[in-house]
Amino acid sequence: MGRLLNCPQCRHERVLRSRPLSASERVAAIFLLSPFSCPQCSCRFLASRIGLDRPRHPVDRREHLRIPVRLFLSFSGGKVRGEGTVLDLSMGGCIIKSETHVRVDDIFYLEISTGTHEPPLEVAAMVRSVSQRGIAFKFLRAAQDNKRLLAFIQAQATDHLQKSAAAAVPAKG
Repeated sequence: MGRLLNCPQCRHERVLRSRPLSASERVAAIFLLSPFSCPQCSCRFLASRIGLDRPRHPVDRREHLRIPVRLFLSFSGGKVRGEGTVLDLSMGGCIIKSETHVRVDDIFYLEISTGTHEPPLEVAAMVRSVSQRGIAFKFLRAAQDNKRLLAFIQAQATDHLQKSAAAAVPAKG
């Protein structure tokens, strides 16, 4: 069995191999160093890929782990107001289902209800795409800058990863 990597920042053990984004990361690849990212805290780092356990470190094109959720959301921007359901959430944005008509590059103020007795999460976001799947929003500020949003996403990610790990373990009969 090969070695496993942990995030140098939060020690999370399910880091993902990323595609090189900069010239320095492409040069590092010559020396068998690959970029990795942590879905838990979004830390990006270089590490040797020699001896890594391949299936545990798949290459991921996404910058952030998407967490499936079902949360109520209301949004407003300019003369447009709407509401919908958040289908997935990440450190970088979310995908929602809504009947409201929006355009790519429109900027909205989102209020995401977490279902708890706390006030909704508030975030500014830009429409990245509109498709049959839903409206994809990119947060204008990193989730790390919004402590409540960061804490909520980290809690949801931990819960999601635990459920995924439990589902992957075969039941003992």
